[in-house]
Amino acid sequence: MPQPPEIKEFLSCETPQAWIDKALQNIELLLIDHAHCEKKAASTAMSLIYRYVDRVEMLHKMAQLAREELLHFEQVLEIMRERRVEYRHLTPSRYASGLRALVRTHEPARFVDILIVGAFVEARSCERFAKLAPYLEEPLAKFYRSLLRSESRHYQDYLMLAELYSDAPIQARIELFAEREGELILTPDSTFRFHSGTPE
Repeated sequence: MPQPPEIKEFLSCETPQAWIDKALQNIELLLIDHAHCEKKAASTAMSLIYRYVDRVEMLHKMAQLAREELLHFEQVLEIMRERRVEYRHLTPSRYASGLRALVRTHEPARFVDILIVGAFVEARSCERFAKLAPYLEEPLAKFYRSLLRSESRHYQDYLMLAELYSDAPIQARIELFAEREGELILTPDSTFRFHSGTPE
């Protein structure tokens, strides 16, 4: 199943087949981490709402995103309940922290970089849902296909907001984050998570 073409162009690489193979062998772990990812996505949106109260366009977009991500969180929990998968704490992958390491510390550059990171997280999520869906049994495959539209829109919203609130062109920043994101996806990774790198 192809992901939206703009996402394929935005990301510097595709998910390796080795990650897909690992995911298919670890569906329970995949679902647990997927639930964590949805919850963290909602939390990120809410933290932006609290921190940047004067960015009206961002407030509207992040309020919508937070609602959708919490709905997805509930939906993943329901799938886990049906499969008798217990929700539990997991250590985070290196992915988000690896991207956040590039975030600048002064404003408004920090805000813009956080939005760019959000765009990459959502784009990679969309790409992985599209990659996984053809291999999964129903109804999980149907659920992952249903997420493509919202995840693609979230990526576009984050990118639009980064362009809106930046006081300089953001293409160089996008390219910098794209290079790091590709490294995190393609280099060996000892921890399997939804956004982890190539399995060792």
